[in-house]
Amino acid sequence: MEERRMDIKRMQAFRKYLVSEEKSEATVEKYTRDLRHFADFSGSAPLSKETVLRYKSQLGSSYAVASANSMLAAVNAFLRFCGWEDLCVKQFKMQRQVYCPEEKELTREEYFRLLDAANRSRNRRLSLIIQTICATGIRVSELQYITVAALCKGEAVVNCKGKNRRIFIIPQLKKKLLQYIKEQNILSGAIFVTRKGNPISRCNIWREMKNLCVLARVSPGKVFPHNLRHLFARTFYGIEKDIAKLADILGHASINTTRIYIVTTGIEHRRKMEHMRLIL
Repeated sequence: MEERRMDIKRMQAFRKYLVSEEKSEATVEKYTRDLRHFADFSGSAPLSKETVLRYKSQLGSSYAVASANSMLAAVNAFLRFCGWEDLCVKQFKMQRQVYCPEEKELTREEYFRLLDAANRSRNRRLSLIIQTICATGIRVSELQYITVAALCKGEAVVNCKGKNRRIFIIPQLKKKLLQYIKEQNILSGAIFVTRKGNPISRCNIWREMKNLCVLARVSPGKVFPHNLRHLFARTFYGIEKDIAKLADILGHASINTTRIYIVTTGIEHRRKMEHMRLIL
């Protein structure tokens, strides 16, 4: 019987499989990173159900439930790829979140303070990146699809996770970006690029946003690109109340994922409960 071991050859084959399945670059990197973590835990010994269960137990005591489950998803996907389905384990049960912790939600007011801080720091590119993500709801990895050609059409076609979707660029944003590319002499390709002309990376955007925190008087725990996408989702849903349409705009395959984006804070949750007026 073939020994079931974590080895470089199998991990490389799995990575190629993910690419062939048109998984996003971020997903491929995430799964690869999580598998390396599992390989470090399991060592060179043959894999068994007991090994995977011990790994699950360690994740449960070291990570939040959502993070532990995402790491288990990578391991289970690898085990199925190898034909070792009997080694797969169940994910942790997780109660649906009723409201978002106040210390994590970026408010509309804080968003505008970040923009003001970026402008005062004379970082116009960052200001426009923040506005582009928040006004369109795109992922930071999808900024590369905001090109000169897309700007001229007023919409971008985003290819993510094997699916295409159209992203509308509203007139106010289009006007700002047209002025920016004219000043920067950007004639074609992605609008947000480095000095060498390469698309700006997620890490650079993350770092530049963190540098605004003190000046903007916003907690660093709230300031990261993906929180702008959440703000877009909550704002859109507050106007439209159409979760199916929002899921399409965000590129979600499941409405359950979209529900996570529109969860409000405890403050809003308490306010709605108070308005029920059930106490004499």
